[in-house]
Amino acid sequence: MESDAYKIVFEKHGVFLHTSAKRQNDQDSMIPGVIRLIEKTSDVLLQWIPIEEDGDMTQIHYTKKSPGTAACRAEEDMFDPGYEPDWAVISTVGTKVRPQEDLTVAVKPGNREKWAFSLSLSELKSVRKSKPGLSWSYLIFITKEGVSLQALHFHQGGTKALLKALRKYVILAVSPKDSRLFLVYPHDSHALSHSFDELQMFDDDGSSDLVSRFFQDPYSATFGGFSKVTSFFRGALRHQDAHHQRPLSEMAIGLEDEPGFEVISCQVELGERPVIQRQAPVSEQEWESYINSEGQVMNVDGLKKRIFSGGLCPGLRKDAWKYLLGYYPWDSTAEDRKSLVRRKTDEYFRMKLQWKSVSDDQEKRNSLLRGYRSLIERDVSRTDRNNKFYEGNDNPGLCLLNDALMTYCMFNFDLGYVQGMSDLLSPILYVMQNEVDAFWCFTGFMEMVHHNFEESQESMKRQLSQLNLLLRVLDSALCDFLDSKESGNLSCCFRWLLIWFKREFSFQDILLLWEVLWTGLPCPNFHLLVACGILDSEREALMNSDYGFNEILKHINELTMKMSVEDILCRAEALNQQLAHCQELPFNIKELLGMVDVKSPAPSTDTASPPQPLSPSQVHELDLTDSVSPSQPDSSIEILPTEDTTTSQSLSP
Repeated sequence: MESDAYKIVFEKHGVFLHTSAKRQNDQDSMIPGVIRLIEKTSDVLLQWIPIEEDGDMTQIHYTKKSPGTAACRAEEDMFDPGYEPDWAVISTVGTKVRPQEDLTVAVKPGNREKWAFSLSLSELKSVRKSKPGLSWSYLIFITKEGVSLQALHFHQGGTKALLKALRKYVILAVSPKDSRLFLVYPHDSHALSHSFDELQMFDDDGSSDLVSRFFQDPYSATFGGFSKVTSFFRGALRHQDAHHQRPLSEMAIGLEDEPGFEVISCQVELGERPVIQRQAPVSEQEWESYINSEGQVMNVDGLKKRIFSGGLCPGLRKDAWKYLLGYYPWDSTAEDRKSLVRRKTDEYFRMKLQWKSVSDDQEKRNSLLRGYRSLIERDVSRTDRNNKFYEGNDNPGLCLLNDALMTYCMFNFDLGYVQGMSDLLSPILYVMQNEVDAFWCFTGFMEMVHHNFEESQESMKRQLSQLNLLLRVLDSALCDFLDSKESGNLSCCFRWLLIWFKREFSFQDILLLWEVLWTGLPCPNFHLLVACGILDSEREALMNSDYGFNEILKHINELTMKMSVEDILCRAEALNQQLAHCQELPFNIKELLGMVDVKSPAPSTDTASPPQPLSPSQVHELDLTDSVSPSQPDSSIEILPTEDTTTSQSLSP
C-alpha cells in the first residue's frame, strides 16, 4: 500500500499492548493493534495503533501444530532451532483493520487512543526483548530521551520479522551488559567510518562493513583493543592481492572470545586421520576381574578405557552406571555401598514427601510448583512412549518418571525442571528399574550438564562457539560452506548438545553413547568431537548440494535414527587423535581438549568424586553474552539469523 509520501514496508497484526502488568484477559488491559514500519521521503517511522476486534474476550488455546496449519509460521519464516515444538500459544482473536485514508495515526476515539504512538527511527535508542518463557514474546522500545514505550506483545509471533525489517534501516547490536537489549545505531555512522578511512586500513568499500561488525561484536572487531595482533592484520585487514589472500576460516584459528586476546594466524596441518576400530563390550566376567574381595573396583583407569573403547554389555549397566554417574564411589566396598543406599533412599523419600504432602489448597498459592507439575506431566506423557517400558496408559514407568522429576525440583530448587530433562532421566530409569537408584544417577548426570538448562544459556552459546572453533580447525572448507549458507553459528546442532544426542540415535545406541561419554575419555568435551563426527559424516551430502539455510536445517533434523553410533564414535576418536598429534595446534584448542596443564585448586583423582570432565563448568570460563534463547516452546520463538544466537531449551518428541 503506497501513497505519494508514504510507503508501508512492514505490517503485523495481532500485536497487543498490555496496559496492566497483571495477567488479565479483559479488554481494558489487552489492546489489540497493528505495528508498522512506514518509509517516508526523509524518515522512517515505527507506528503502533489500536484496532477494532471481533468478540469480547481474548481466548488463548494450547493447540497441536500440524504441517497443514502452519500458516503463521510460513508467513513469518520462523527460525527452527533444530526441532519442531508440537504445540504453540496462539490467539484466537479475530481482528480487522479499518480502512485508512492516511498513514498518520488515526484511531477510534476512546480510552485506547492515548496508547497509539508514531516514532522516528532516528529517535530510537534501544529495543528490549522479553525473557524466555511460555508467554508471548514482547518488545519494548526506548527513545533517546529515556522514555520506555509500553511493551508490545506479539500474540501471533512476529518479533523476529520486525527486528529483521528494522535492520534494513538501523544497526541492532546486542548490549555487552544485557543480552536482551539491542542498541540502535544508524547505518551511516559517519564519524566512525571516517576514522577508519583516515587510517587507510580498508579498501574504499570496507569501512561500512567494519562499522557494522564493530557494533555487532566490538571485542572481535577491535581485536582485543589491538593488543598483540600478529600477521592477522596483513591477511585479514589489508586486502592484498586476491591470489595471496587466505580463507577467513584460517585467519580465525586462535581467535579468543574475551577482551585482550592474542590473534594468531597459522595454517594447521593435521596429518592423516587414523582408522579406529571399536572393541567388544565389557563382559560380566571381565567386570568381575576388576573387583577385589571387598567389592572395590581396581584399576579404575584401565576399566574406564575399556568402557570407552567397547561399552558395556547390557547386564552390567545397572551396576556400572552407578559408578560412572558418581552414585557409587569407585573405591567403595560392598558394605559402604549398602550403607550409602540406605542413606540415599531415606533422603530421596524425604524430598519426595515434601511435594507429595502439599495440599490442593496450598498448591493454588504456589504457582511455581503448579508450573513444574504441569510441565512435567506434559513432557512425561510424550517421552519414549514407543519403548515398552513406557508404552500404554497408566504405565507404572511413567509414574516413576514423573515422581523422580518432581523430586528433583525439591533437590535443586534453583534449577527446578526444564524441558529436556525427561529425555535424560528416561534411559537411566529404564536401566535401573528402580526409582531411587535412577534419581541419584540422574543427579550425577545433571551435575555434568545442568548448565545446559540454565536460563542464561551462556553454556549452550559457549559450547556452540567451541564446536565452531573445533570445526574450523578440522574442516575449514565445511565451515566456509556453512557460513555462506547462514548456518555458521551451528544452531542446528543445539539439540545435540542440550540433551547429548538423545533424539539423534536409537534408544539402545544412546545407552552405549552415554556410557562412553561418562568415562570422560579420551579428553574433556569429547561430546563436541562427536558432533564434529556427525557433521563430518554428512560433509559430502551438504557440500555437494545446493542447500540453503532451511534445507541444511531440514537435512540435519532428518538424520534422526539414521546414524550408526559405532561409526560416529570411531570418527570422533579419530578426530581426537588427529588433533592430539598435531604439532601446531592452537592453544585454545589444546585447552578445550585438555591437552595443556590447567591450574586447579586441588589435584583430581579417580575416586570418590562424580565424573566432571565433560561438564561445561570444567571448561575455561569465557566472558560471553547470551543470545535470544526462549526457554519454552512458543509461537513467538524467534532468533535473528544474522546474530550469533542459540536456540530454545524447549523440546518436542
